[in-house]
Order: sequence, then structure tokens, then C-alpha cells
Amino acid sequence: MPPRNPIFCPICGTRLAQRVEGGRLRPACDNCGYVHFVNPVPGVGILIEMDGGVVLVQRGHDPHKGEWALPSGFVEADESAEEAAIREAAEETGLRVEIVELAAINSFPEGPPVSGIMIFYRARPVGGTLAAGDDASDVRVFQPSELPALPFRTHREMIAQWLEQRGLPRAAHTPLRAEVQMRLATEPDLDEVQALLELIPSNRQLSAEDWQRVRWRILEGDTVEVYVAIMPEVSPLIVGCVSLSIVRGLVESAGLINGMAVLPTFQRRGVGAAMLKGIMKRADELRLDTLWVNKARANDQARAFYAALGFQDLELMRLRIR
Repeated sequence: MPPRNPIFCPICGTRLAQRVEGGRLRPACDNCGYVHFVNPVPGVGILIEMDGGVVLVQRGHDPHKGEWALPSGFVEADESAEEAAIREAAEETGLRVEIVELAAINSFPEGPPVSGIMIFYRARPVGGTLAAGDDASDVRVFQPSELPALPFRTHREMIAQWLEQRGLPRAAHTPLRAEVQMRLATEPDLDEVQALLELIPSNRQLSAEDWQRVRWRILEGDTVEVYVAIMPEVSPLIVGCVSLSIVRGLVESAGLINGMAVLPTFQRRGVGAAMLKGIMKRADELRLDTLWVNKARANDQARAFYAALGFQDLELMRLRIR
């Protein structure tokens, strides 16, 4: 959800103008000099290990009312992140916990409801009684084999990391090499694919109606093929996605690579390279003559990556209809 910019200066009340500050166009006051910066909100998530499993709460309010998630919440201005984690655990689960370690730091620029930074802690109970409280409608311990799909991307990544560490212990800075597999996206994949696509900065302004159209296109199949990447030896999550749009002309056929995204915790593990090689193989099977990628939607690192695979840095003429 994009943040709503203020109209009037909170310092002097003058109507705000727009000017470039720090490389971005921001609301700013020509009268007193105030500049409105939109910064991410810090939150905490708690992975409480109990009876061989992990504690999840059933959300009592939107977003994702009725779905299961890790206990979590925003940090108050007068408390530390550790204090917030202990407080949220007590409020939502009824348990007094002791923090074992800082487990992960992740970000969710896509929301909901606002851009934030999530600090995850691993914790263990030291008192209290397991009981739903605060905005949770239920709470229970889930064994690794019975974990439900969690609605929040950062929570899914934390659970995936926890499962990986239980089954495949490794040094914190040692890249894990595992086989990346690709398959066509299906309807049960829609939520995870959308969460991946929301990581792409240019997608963060899309409306609910825009996202509904995206979900329809994922399942079209004839002119747009959407693939997901999985690493079954490592994680139960979809770790990446990419789409191939097919255009057939009278004398030449082309493919457009679009919507490629990789989970942040699985970047630099060869997922992106594996997906692109898979798409190139698929393009050959379809007897496409050329492959295109919109370089305007790629950062410098991605452009260098495409160039290393043989993509030429060319411009296309276009007429924008809408």
C-alpha cells in the first residue's frame, strides 16, 4: 500500500510543494524548509520454539484475518526491539519468553499496510500459559510437518530459514548450493507469486484492480507462461518467479521476459541464473527468434547479468496506449 503524502506542512501549515531531495521528488515546504521523508516502520516477529514445534497465532483482525502467522507487531517509541518482541509474545500467546537469538532481519517495502523492517527473534517459553490474547483468535503449536501456509512473505521466509537450519545446518556466510527446479505456476501459487512480484519496485504502485488482472494473466497459459522456482531440498517456499510473454509475427516470433523476482533470503544462490536459463531453453523449444527484457525495469546489477548472458543493450520504439 503506497503511503499517503501530507498536503500541508506539519510545522507551519503551509501547503506543501514538490522538490527533489536526496535523489527523489518529495513533499517539501517552501516557507520553513520542512521535507517529508517516508521511512519504513520497525516491527518484530517472534519464533517461539515449543514442544518440538513453533507457536503460531490465528489473526483476529485484517489484514489476513483468520490466517495463521508468527506472533508479531510494531515497536513502540519507548521500547527496544527486544522488549517489543517479549511484549508481543505475551500479548498474543500468553507466554513469557526469553530471547535466544536474533534470527533474521528482513524488510517488506510492499506492505501491508506500510513499508517496514521486520526483526525476527528466536525465543523459548519461561512461563505463562499458552492462550490466545490481544488480536489473536487462536494460538497453537505446529509441528514442522503440519505448518500451514503463512500469509506474510517475511514470516514464510523466517519459517523456511528455521526449517532449513533444522535439517541442513550451515555456516551463516556459506552459500548453500541446491538444485533449482522450475514449473508452471498454478492457482494455489497465486499468493506467493504476487508476494514475489510486489518486491519489484515498479510494481508497488499497482492497485487492487491491477493485481487482480495480474492474477488472471498468471493462469492464461496461451500467450503468457509464468514459472515458479523451487528448491525442494531446502525450502517449502516458492523461491522465485519469472514470466515469458510470447508474440508470434508472420516472419519472426519473440518472447518478453518479465516479472522476474527472487526471495531476498534466496538471492545470490543461483536462482535468478537458473530461471533465465530455463526461460532460454523454453524459448528454444517454442522456436522463438529473439528474447527481450525491459531494461528500464532492471537495476544496474540485473542489466550486467543480462549482458553476461548475451543480451544486447538495444532500444525499442514504443507507443504507449494506456
